[in-house]
Amino acid sequence: MIQPQNLQVGDLIGVVCPAGTIPVERVEKCIETLTSWGYTVKLGKTVGGKHFTYSGTDAERTADLQEMMDDKNVKAILCARGGYGLSRIIDELDFTKMMAHPKWVIGFSDITVLHAALQKKGIMSIHGPMAAAFNKGSEGEAYIQAFKQILEGQKTSYLAPAHPFNKLGSVTAPLIGGNLCLIAHLIGSQNSMDTQGKILFLEDIGEYHYNLDRMVIQMKNAHLFNNLAGLVIGGFSDMRDEPTDIGAGAFEIIQSHVQEFNYPVCYDFPISHGLPNYPVKEGAVYELAIQSNGVRLTEG
Repeated sequence: MIQPQNLQVGDLIGVVCPAGTIPVERVEKCIETLTSWGYTVKLGKTVGGKHFTYSGTDAERTADLQEMMDDKNVKAILCARGGYGLSRIIDELDFTKMMAHPKWVIGFSDITVLHAALQKKGIMSIHGPMAAAFNKGSEGEAYIQAFKQILEGQKTSYLAPAHPFNKLGSVTAPLIGGNLCLIAHLIGSQNSMDTQGKILFLEDIGEYHYNLDRMVIQMKNAHLFNNLAGLVIGGFSDMRDEPTDIGAGAFEIIQSHVQEFNYPVCYDFPISHGLPNYPVKEGAVYELAIQSNGVRLTEG
């Protein structure tokens, strides 16, 4: 995997909205923080734009993201928001210049589609905070600081408490993953994730329990859980119904489908749509150590 260069003071960060819309005022704190770290910011035309639920038409969003990908002066691309829409434009993007001059792409949720495409091109990316995360104040400071450390080239290490469903063990392997809904959505496409020998992490928000069950079954039938090095289950927040409707909660559903596998598995790891949400490098090698007293994920 190609790792983009660490950022230096004065480097230019492009901010775009390749999917859903977000008001400019919700991006201001993000810009202020990036500037305080010594970076300069280039706002894409889609920031503050609106076309129904999107930040612009498919053509507008494609052009805006393509411009940031092609601009040699832009050293990182921060997606201001997820939402929905990258699936509509991912096949229109040209990664030629991006592969010649790799740069960090940052985001989560719908940005999972872009992470998956970058994995196919052999380029690392950052599953991490978007613009709204900079508005969380002291509650979100630890996660923003971890993001700053990654941009500067520092290796991160995160801890999580033990969970009764955890399957103990230690592995070292490349880490990939993201939003479960999008990973299931990509199955059968050219950007379907290759999970073999990887540590896979999953998170999601706003799903019905039956739909979560269906997506996990789809992933299992597509063999995405086969031959993993390890599995990290993050947050599954704001479920739309009660566990009693299907007879199991989110973690119980997942555990019922993956308990037959022998690799280490941990649950409720601090990667999610809300807080906590630690940033990680997609494609980088991590050590996952799941012990009886807790979990540690450390970049190798």
